[in-house]
Amino acid sequence: MDKGFAPIQATSKSKSGLNNNQPLSLEKLQGSLSHYFDDVPDPRVNRTKRHLIKDIIVIALLSTIAGGDGWEDMENYGLSKQQWLKEFLELPNGIPSDDTFRRVFEKLEPEILEQKLTLWIQQLIGPVIQQVIPIDGKTLRGSYDRENGIKNLHLVTVWATENRLVLGQVKVEGHSNKIIAIRCPLRIN
Repeated sequence: MDKGFAPIQATSKSKSGLNNNQPLSLEKLQGSLSHYFDDVPDPRVNRTKRHLIKDIIVIALLSTIAGGDGWEDMENYGLSKQQWLKEFLELPNGIPSDDTFRRVFEKLEPEILEQKLTLWIQQLIGPVIQQVIPIDGKTLRGSYDRENGIKNLHLVTVWATENRLVLGQVKVEGHSNKIIAIRCPLRIN
């Protein structure tokens, strides 16, 4: 009955060479994270630059990864992790306030930030070329608004299975063609 089938070998290594059972080392996170945001253009005027743009972005990113979802959460995360953050960030004037996070992110160019985040993630997870990349469309139930005539939200998501990472997500109209919809998150022309 098992003729033609090879037994599945349990291995902790993925095709990308990363060990899925091992957490990312703290040194690797610290070393890579702060350097990727060194050259992000600072949109603020010089007299308002009490905090480094790199410090603001890194604290905001780490806060978001930890489950924070607002400007106050970013400030609170920074205050609670200040000793650790000082190991790899400069923090010349301490932790920025929630208003500082808000003002900076209102002025930052989202395309530049997306590019830097993509480069950082690619460095962490390695190439995803040899992975299975599922593409899935979903309708978010309960996302409609009858009063304003807004229909349910439809999303197409691109997922790196081995890394358990969403590579891209785009809103689509109705039950449109997934092939056309994936061009945006995958940057296919």
